[in-house]
Amino acid sequence: MKMPVKKLTIMAVLTAVALIVFIIEAQIPMPLPIPGAKLGLANAVTLFALFYGRGKDSSAPGLTTADVFMIFICRIILGAVFAGRPAAFIYSLAGGLLAFAAQAVVKKLVTDKQIWACGAVGAVFHNVGQIIAAMFVTGTPSIAALLPALIAVGVVTGVFTGLVAQFSVGRLRGK
Repeated sequence: MKMPVKKLTIMAVLTAVALIVFIIEAQIPMPLPIPGAKLGLANAVTLFALFYGRGKDSSAPGLTTADVFMIFICRIILGAVFAGRPAAFIYSLAGGLLAFAAQAVVKKLVTDKQIWACGAVGAVFHNVGQIIAAMFVTGTPSIAALLPALIAVGVVTGVFTGLVAQFSVGRLRGK
């Protein structure tokens, strides 16, 4: 089945934007002494893609969840390559897969005015996935002690990335 050129172009641009944001963010030191804590700004692009084109009043070509998943996977793989941290790939993938699954479910339950909530849920699940991966890789169950702090930071950063996506979706729809 051929993918329309417009849809493929949108997916490529969103992948590139997410990758650029990911690489820039990797250069910014996190002011908190919590291992694994970061803003997760690239997730704003994923959230935008999940909600982009949704709704009857949108003239944008809707992206399916599978389309957004392809954007997400490309960003994770290319991010690991360009950042030069193969070990981080495992944590990004584990957290990202769990976050993406949660956000795909929550997307069906929220309106375009509640994308911020979808961002918060995704951030919490991303942190859970990262901790599970870290426990598996290191064989250290006590690493789970970081989870409450990561979740607290994740909720704040997730709301922020969700608001960025919500604002972007609203602006493109002229609302």
